[in-house]
Amino acid sequence: MCKVTEKATSNGTPPIMKCPGSNPLHRFSALPNELITLLAPRRTPAVQAPIGNTNTSISLFTSTGFQALSNKQYISYIGKLKPDIAIGLGDVPYGTVAGKKRTAKMSDRTAKWLGELLQERSATQVIFAPVLPIDIQDQWEYLDGLADDLAGADGLAFYDSNLLPDIPATTALSALPRLSLDEPASPHHILRQIDLGMDLFTIPFISFATDAGIALDFRFPGPVTATDSSSPLPLGIDMWTPSFATSVTPLSGFCTCYACTSHHKAFVQHLLAAKEMLGWVLIQVHNHHVLSQFFASIRDSIRGGTFDKDSETFAKAYESELPEKTGQGPRVRGYHFKSEGPSEKKKNKAAWGNLRSDDQTLDQGGLVPEDSATELAEKGFAEKQ
Repeated sequence: MCKVTEKATSNGTPPIMKCPGSNPLHRFSALPNELITLLAPRRTPAVQAPIGNTNTSISLFTSTGFQALSNKQYISYIGKLKPDIAIGLGDVPYGTVAGKKRTAKMSDRTAKWLGELLQERSATQVIFAPVLPIDIQDQWEYLDGLADDLAGADGLAFYDSNLLPDIPATTALSALPRLSLDEPASPHHILRQIDLGMDLFTIPFISFATDAGIALDFRFPGPVTATDSSSPLPLGIDMWTPSFATSVTPLSGFCTCYACTSHHKAFVQHLLAAKEMLGWVLIQVHNHHVLSQFFASIRDSIRGGTFDKDSETFAKAYESELPEKTGQGPRVRGYHFKSEGPSEKKKNKAAWGNLRSDDQTLDQGGLVPEDSATELAEKGFAEKQ
């Protein structure tokens, strides 16, 4: 998702807003037109803002710090960038538990902002209404108005997928497509959301796995060949593993993506070790292909009426979570993640450290000992004569 609040040019216009063409968002992000673009006021992972939302704007973290994004600005961004799906602004406070008064204000603001968006949208723009991550009863007036007075939304965007079963099947809302802004941590979570009735997904764990150097390795409903092992299979392969340095097999034996048909594990492992960005690019190409095939198989399973059975097979065949990260990801800049406190560890290790001799850190009081050449030699500064 592109950030429309990037550092502005001299006239105050974000660079993305100057992108020409009939599909500016596709062009700016270098995505082919057949891929669906989504524009939403959302960051993954979310960062708590020091200043709360107001009646006209939300506070969000950008590459130039915290900024206020008004609904009027956001509507103008949608009109210019022409995303395939636009999500209305939602008053979602991160990092705090909303009280009774706050939840009422959340639904009132969200309803107001969505109404303004629906009134000003173009005839071809697809708008999804946000469903807030609070109890359905606390936002029922907003949802009831959405079904009546605010008629015109093309779908629902859920910040919490657990709320989906609470939408009554008797309302007009139940017929709308449902998009998950909830963040599934593994394919098992995706299957659970599909079972609840979710239609569309945003899946940040693809990029999380890629940054960790993990090549996804699963298929639905399970591996084609039976395995003698009683333990479930891993969902991915850690490409930082040293043994892959001499492996000339593809990332996955069943995958037909560019990375698997053109390169092998040894090459990708070498790229990661050398901190070459191409290594993460090839893993990302592979991971997207695995998820694309995963969803294609799920659609076939639903059409064939075997989804429940196939989901059980998948749950038994694979581990429930992705492998733990062992290697260091690509270089992380300051605006990628917001620091949460002084004790937080750095995302990347320092490139340089203290001078060392025999794995011992030199005295911090001074690099050159004061006593004799013997001490210099012991510290590695000179040889004994």
